[in-house]
Amino acid sequence: MCNTAVESGKPAWLKKHLPRGGDYARVTRLLAGAKLHTVCQEANCPNMFECFSKDTATFMILGDQCTRHCRFCNITSRPPLAVDPQEPDRVARTVRELGLHYVVVTSVTRDDLPDGGAAHFAAVIQALKKRGKDMGQAIRVEVLIPDFKGDIAALKTVMDAQPDVINHNIETVADLYPRVRPEAVYQRSLDLVSNVKKINPDMPAKSGIMVGLGETLANLEQTMQDLFAHGCDMLTMGQYLQPTKNHLPVEKYYPPAEFEQLEQTARNIGFTKVAAGPFVRSSYRAEDLFQTPGTSP
Repeated sequence: MCNTAVESGKPAWLKKHLPRGGDYARVTRLLAGAKLHTVCQEANCPNMFECFSKDTATFMILGDQCTRHCRFCNITSRPPLAVDPQEPDRVARTVRELGLHYVVVTSVTRDDLPDGGAAHFAAVIQALKKRGKDMGQAIRVEVLIPDFKGDIAALKTVMDAQPDVINHNIETVADLYPRVRPEAVYQRSLDLVSNVKKINPDMPAKSGIMVGLGETLANLEQTMQDLFAHGCDMLTMGQYLQPTKNHLPVEKYYPPAEFEQLEQTARNIGFTKVAAGPFVRSSYRAEDLFQTPGTSP
């Protein structure tokens, strides 16, 4: 893969046009009225206007204050607030108002909680499933979870609530973990994926990788192989974008053609559900990836 210089600013393929029409204002209003957070807003996602204009969002539960200090993430790192027991119902009510039938739920990392917030995840899943049943339609729930410090009981708590997809991002390659994710452990994230399959072999397991932080092609291929070997079914790969000058700089911008190469590498390894591209994020068009023909969920 060629090196794409970053000194001249973002390349043309990363200049995104804001969508016209849609219901962006309505979604932001509903979220603010329900006092809910989204990873779209907190992480300053480049797809936010597109997703909001299509009446969709990735809900971020357990507050907006993270207990870890990942060098790539725009979410605030400071002492978190108390868990809000009313949040599951507010998420469910907002999902109903938006008319969603596929919901992605993520969270900040809450190492301050004994179970890492697993019981709260379960409560949100259950509230969403109940709301769907009351409406006479199934609501599929994908959860993007933290590593729970490797606590299998916490993972089981989430899985017992019967989400439809368990997503946990590996984020970057093993060699970059000390610099990019100093409080996380590469093998611990791989073990979480394999534990999903040990608890329920039929549960779809998903993960995501950022590129542009200084990794090599060999690094990326090894990470894909590691994920696949640990039972990962669904894979996303997208371009890292520096949120602020205080975050890690972009080492390389990957052009679309190189993302096509990465996707082909993943498919050669054995992945059948892959999304790769400059703007791809782990929850971007999640329902489309879920419904992609391949490994049956």
